[in-house]
Amino acid sequence: MIIDTHCHFDLYPNPVKICEESEKLGITTIGMTNLPSHFQMGYNHVKGYKKVRLALGMHPLMVSEHEKEMPLFLKFLDMTSYIGEIGLDFSREGVGSKELQLYSFEQILKAVKGKPKILSIHSRSAEREVLELLRKYDIRNAIFHWYSGGVRLIEEIAHSGYYFSINTAMIKSKKGKEIIKHIPREYLLTESDGPYIESNGKTVKPKNISLIIEYLSKLYSIEQQLVEHLIKINFNRMINNIRIL
Repeated sequence: MIIDTHCHFDLYPNPVKICEESEKLGITTIGMTNLPSHFQMGYNHVKGYKKVRLALGMHPLMVSEHEKEMPLFLKFLDMTSYIGEIGLDFSREGVGSKELQLYSFEQILKAVKGKPKILSIHSRSAEREVLELLRKYDIRNAIFHWYSGGVRLIEEIAHSGYYFSINTAMIKSKKGKEIIKHIPREYLLTESDGPYIESNGKTVKPKNISLIIEYLSKLYSIEQQLVEHLIKINFNRMINNIRIL
């Protein structure tokens, strides 16, 4: 069983094809959106699938749109169990809007607080700030998507009960491999982050998570089937007691 906790299938040239492929292959696929208006456009196309779900997102690099999109976020909040992509980005690309991002992220967390949701988090160059805000608002279920921070913070994030989703880009880079080695197995999940990633010159799809399974099998010296079972257990533990929408 393959699980893709972070895929932007709405950004593929043919989103329906990606969803139907995931459904046919039995791949649990959580589709991220970058704005609530994107969720609004895609929701009716996705709700008929059994294995595919759509998340409600407010991407930090689109923070200039957040104020006008917030009413839609609140309107659609109870239509899905998945929130993403949300978070902070204090890299060179996003640091100029740091204060606005912080304000918006806190508004999102205030809205989500106390609700049975699973959050997929963007935390580039803002890992400590994201962790502190998740704790501040007592967020129970969060996944650090494509974590790229320091390895020392990994243990603290896991100790707080939060997960990490890894992708094919991470298994090919030196830093990514080092991060994966430090992630406790019981807090590890998988993602494609398609179509933002390429593998062997082709855009990654949910089915390419099999490459991550193969990598982890060699890293842990266990059979691939056991790696898939491990990821399934982790995912099921996270969604336990949440009425999935």
